[in-house]
Amino acid sequence: MFTEIKHLEMRGITKRFPGVLANDDVSIEVRAGEVLALLGENGAGKTTLMNILYGLYQPDSGEIRVNGRAVAINSPRDALGLGIGMVHQHFMLVPTLTVAENVALGMPSPKGPVLDLKAVSEKIKQISSAYGLAVNPEAYVWQLSVGEQQRVEIVKALYRGASLLVLDEPTAVLTPQEANEFIALLRNMAAQGRPIIFISHKLNEVMAVSDRVTVLRDGKVAASVKTMETSPRELARMMVGRELAPCVREGKCSSGKVVLELKDVWVSSDKGSPALRGVSLELREGEIVGIAGVSGNGQKELTEVISGLRKVTRGQILLNGKDITNSTPDQILNQGLGYIPEDRLHVGTIPSFTVWENLVLRDHHQPPYAKSIFLQNQAIRTASASLVSNYGVKTPGLDTPTGRLSGGNIQRLILAREITRCPVVLVAAYPIRGLDIGATEYVHTKLLEARENGMGVLFVSEDLEEILNLSDRVAVMYEGRMMKILPAEEADERALGLLMAGICEEAS
Repeated sequence: MFTEIKHLEMRGITKRFPGVLANDDVSIEVRAGEVLALLGENGAGKTTLMNILYGLYQPDSGEIRVNGRAVAINSPRDALGLGIGMVHQHFMLVPTLTVAENVALGMPSPKGPVLDLKAVSEKIKQISSAYGLAVNPEAYVWQLSVGEQQRVEIVKALYRGASLLVLDEPTAVLTPQEANEFIALLRNMAAQGRPIIFISHKLNEVMAVSDRVTVLRDGKVAASVKTMETSPRELARMMVGRELAPCVREGKCSSGKVVLELKDVWVSSDKGSPALRGVSLELREGEIVGIAGVSGNGQKELTEVISGLRKVTRGQILLNGKDITNSTPDQILNQGLGYIPEDRLHVGTIPSFTVWENLVLRDHHQPPYAKSIFLQNQAIRTASASLVSNYGVKTPGLDTPTGRLSGGNIQRLILAREITRCPVVLVAAYPIRGLDIGATEYVHTKLLEARENGMGVLFVSEDLEEILNLSDRVAVMYEGRMMKILPAEEADERALGLLMAGICEEAS
């Protein structure tokens, strides 16, 4: 029999890892029908705290109480037995199995050794109907969108008897439309009496979905407030411990030489259809050009073809005056390109490599990092320690595997590596995706510094406010074409929104 959770408390939770105090005497509570937002910067200790609640980690001190009774949670099985379910930021689904098979995986069948998928499907439909989750039990997971996969994870937790749901950065991988649908779903679930803990660093979502907010900073509780009694600005101040001002470009860009030029570039998608259709674009030194558009309109292919990760089928690309069309990534990087990819963990870094290994990844074979065929360890460690310090990378040490760092710290590491190479052109694809407000401010500052230092910066974003604050010119993409390129002073959110929808005449 699963527990119906009316009240959950975590009291005085402390958790240490080598070199890091992740949680320092943290206390939180949540009641039935309430959405508690756990807010904080990347690395503030939010996920560690919830991993303790779910039995993935054991606290060094403190206690957990369910409905007033102290409980021991030594594993996820214990957590589920108490009615605690968790939906992780990175989904734990088997793509080649159906929704029903994923939900049933690891669960005993009512027919003993015989798997009763029909019964599983019926229960999934009942759960879907009760909460408006809209999940097809017969669909294969690989056929589903990211938003649909997330709903499967929620159904899986509810199927297993979860009364309280913990959601770790649930909107980090969703489109804005999917995020809005998801927030409505959470409010519906809370209205039916479920307690929900919502881990986030997005202030607008916290204000929209939560009843109370607990703010963590550097592993401690910085504040705990009712949502209706606070504001986004106040929450931001609590998160970072200081007032934040938006980063906005100042002055006009230099009319320097063209450092990147695309001439009638055509590129194929992974499915073989055209992803870029005759794209032409110029980027000058000391200029930021923002690429606006709804995700999936060719932005990914644009950054990949510039960096050599995708082939040009027609057209020409010039970097610093030299033809780099279909050159290798190594040749393009050596020609003066800096690249901050969309997937910071698997494309921007090698997760199993240490911090110092990823910092010298581009130039490990060159002086001062190498002499002949031998790495110069002292020079590497000295330079890496300097970069970690200068770029504020929070890490237990240089030998820590990069995959253990928070998203914001991985992004700082990539910025440190790419910008210190002094590239002629810096391409940044969704550089703040999944980052908290403090890390976002830092990334914006570094992009503006790159502009001031004469780099040409091409950056892709779906956030129109970000585009307008940082860009000297804005290029809007729709279905693989450049709809229009216009000075930022002539752009506004309405005009850009029309262009992003493929409407050019009205926006002119």
